[in-house]
Amino acid sequence: MSSRTLPLLFINLGGEMLYILDQRLRAQNIPADKAKKVMNDIITTMFNKKFLEELFKPQELYSKKALRTVFDRLAHASIMRLNQASMDKLYDLMTMAFKYQVLLCPRAKDILLVSFNHMDAIKDFVKDTPSVLSQVDETYRQLIEMYTPLSSGEFQLIRQTLLIFFQDMHIRVSIFLKDKVQNSNGRFVLPISGPVPHGTHIPGLIRMFSCNGEEVKRLQFRNGGNYTSVLREGSFEMFGERVIKLGTNMYSVSRPVETHMSGTSKNSAQKKSVNTAPNPLAKEELNMLARLMGGMEVQKPGNADSGFRVNLFATDEEEEEALISRPDEFSYDVIKIQATKNQQANAELAKIMGDFTEEAGEPCSSSANSKGDDLLAMMDGL
Repeated sequence: MSSRTLPLLFINLGGEMLYILDQRLRAQNIPADKAKKVMNDIITTMFNKKFLEELFKPQELYSKKALRTVFDRLAHASIMRLNQASMDKLYDLMTMAFKYQVLLCPRAKDILLVSFNHMDAIKDFVKDTPSVLSQVDETYRQLIEMYTPLSSGEFQLIRQTLLIFFQDMHIRVSIFLKDKVQNSNGRFVLPISGPVPHGTHIPGLIRMFSCNGEEVKRLQFRNGGNYTSVLREGSFEMFGERVIKLGTNMYSVSRPVETHMSGTSKNSAQKKSVNTAPNPLAKEELNMLARLMGGMEVQKPGNADSGFRVNLFATDEEEEEALISRPDEFSYDVIKIQATKNQQANAELAKIMGDFTEEAGEPCSSSANSKGDDLLAMMDGL
């Protein structure tokens, strides 16, 4: 497992979230000033300096529930509100889109180009807001400084860490199904044609060498695909052509996007049996969430007219039906954390700590307060 994976996971999922919200804001004819405020507020929170300092610290990936909580908080960092079913769908679309991009990267290193495509789009969203743009540029510099020196082996470890994180997620997405890049069971179809990774040759030739290193024989074979060479490598600088299209906005052409669960009751039972095992990361996950969210500020609408709700479904009825029919294995029970300095917040965090330890199979009645000491002391210092 790579300790450098979390920043890339967060930035790419965040980029996909912004693509989806931008499309839905336009589809629902939200006034331009409100839509712009939502995008600016979310990006400002996403690239908050204190938040990113915690994010870029070397650390292992945490659970899907922990990450989902962060994005639930992030999506509500402005005047926009999402019901649970719409938030579920938003997170499903985000995760499946990035999983597809990780799977299709020709080289493990190209995950960084995918990240830069997301970063380029985020910069475009806030191009008219210099203060936010400077935050994004600073993160860009951090990404370049941290990831461009890494070896191919280190990028391969990052890729495997991401694939392990996504391996049990097989949610069907209408765009992928219509484009025939996803099967009905939710698994992606890997292409056997197209450009080969930069720096490699088109398959079809076997070369044999003598013990002196001299080529002595060539054999050709049919590769079974229609491959092409990549003429140039994408730019790993802040400005430049990325070449690779993975990570660009697939919602730029307006079309309905639906998600469908591929889970079964058997899978659900298996999930429940796994979740009953003690989880030694429970305390660390909560501490990580509190540290990350210490830099987030959720804005409360000043009056009834300023806030609005975004629905990721065609109708409210569809949204309600999706919430009722969602399988248990895809439910996250989002944790609500309010990172403030008052006693009420500390009590809430202590209660959440108890929920975490209880969920992990640990007794919480006598140890919740002691296990929350580190967290509450840290929260007092925020």
